Amino acid sequence: MEILADKLRPQTLDDIIGQEHLVGENKIIRNLILNNHLVSMILYGKPGIGKTSIACAIANTINKPYRMLNATINNKQDFDIVIEEAKMNGEMIIIMDEIHRLNKDKQDLLLPYIENGLIILIGMTTSNPYHKINPAIRSRCQIFELKELTKEDIITGLNRATKYLPGLKIDDDALNTIARLCSGDLRSAINLLEVSYYGTNDKHITLETVTNINSKAIFFSDSDEDGHYDVLSGLQKSIRGSDVDASLHYLARLIAEGDLDSIYRRLSVIAYEDIGLANPAIGPKLMAAIHAAELVGLPEARIPLGTIVTEMALSPKSNSAHTALDEALEDIENGSTGNLPEHIKTNSPLYKYPHDYPNSWVKQQYLPDNIKNKKYYHPKNNKYEASLNKIHEEMKGGKK
Repeated sequence: MEILADKLRPQTLDDIIGQEHLVGENKIIRNLILNNHLVSMILYGKPGIGKTSIACAIANTINKPYRMLNATINNKQDFDIVIEEAKMNGEMIIIMDEIHRLNKDKQDLLLPYIENGLIILIGMTTSNPYHKINPAIRSRCQIFELKELTKEDIITGLNRATKYLPGLKIDDDALNTIARLCSGDLRSAINLLEVSYYGTNDKHITLETVTNINSKAIFFSDSDEDGHYDVLSGLQKSIRGSDVDASLHYLARLIAEGDLDSIYRRLSVIAYEDIGLANPAIGPKLMAAIHAAELVGLPEARIPLGTIVTEMALSPKSNSAHTALDEALEDIENGSTGNLPEHIKTNSPLYKYPHDYPNSWVKQQYLPDNIKNKKYYHPKNNKYEASLNKIHEEMKGGKK
């Protein structure tokens, strides 16, 4: 039995919902088709926003033979068959899902035919192609990013779908709730509409009907893929930017995934990369919060995590310590090292032991001669680093 989402698959570019920047009047994909000059391309974006729909609409509109393959499911023999068919036709469009999972054998098989134009590849992926797709494939394709669908786009799609459900009556609040719950995934919205329709005995969909089936909004979470790391990135950048509300929002997304380990690892980085010496107590506090979260588990783990993320977002920020080390590492990698001064080598009698001097400080050279005046650490303007700098200067000033 064909599901409703497949029945509604757009046949032409005019049927596409959203993605006006690609398929709208005088936009790139529409113009490629109007000029009968289709090129290999990669369409990427979140699930349910139109990647397959655009690919199929392109193939239908340009009136060229096409086949659909999945980089994971279809084996090398399936690829061989399509290539032979392309040779017989003189040209073939291959619409390939999960293209970021294409292995080397299949890549090597396709590359020469993409190169000579026998195959026009339309790849689809939810992963960032600049990170996950082999450069050899990527360099032969134009990359187009699809944008998230708006709530209005979703409602437009749902209204189209209602025409395929005889006798349907749907309340406005139910329709709006379906659009909200799907979080921009049109396929998910249509599926929820279809289940709601067949889940009633009178074809009347109310708000209660919808919430009994699904009361939680979905969001794009692909575990170890880019969507997951995008949320982690959003968490770090929000804390770094001192936006406490955004920080809690992205923390909530990660907690909803249940991936506490990723939260712990990223917060540990943030504590030292972004807060650092501006609030050095944050590291031990974070470890205590992680220990508490581990001790109680979900759902209570959200309480210590929410507390520490709030403090991290509100804390002053400094990256002075780790950027200082990065500069030192860069010097090492560039060969700016040199020999240690003789007096700080092992068991050197020339070494002056600082604790034998007032304020436990004595002037002597520690860096190699060729970089002896190098300054890596540049303090930020926060209370803790200012106090450290003041103590340091007073300590040096105490030596006559």
